[in-house]
Amino acid sequence: MSPTFLYEKGYRFFTWSKEEERKHIHVVKGNKQCKFWLEPKIEMADNDGFKQFELNEILKIITKNETEFKDKWNKHFR
Repeated sequence: MSPTFLYEKGYRFFTWSKEEERKHIHVVKGNKQCKFWLEPKIEMADNDGFKQFELNEILKIITKNETEFKDKWNKHFR
């Protein structure tokens, strides 16, 4: 199961249910994907195909929704 936390500008922000404990968010669009840590600070963990301008846009969306993503993470993993 991979609950979706947000769809914005064609990006899907989600997490996998059975994965590591450190808070993070996966992002996909088309055949591109990346992963960002949410703690201890927001930073990219992995990128497969996104160009820098797309990563900048993704980072802005994550930063804007950081609290919501963490809240959804906590609710999902309780």
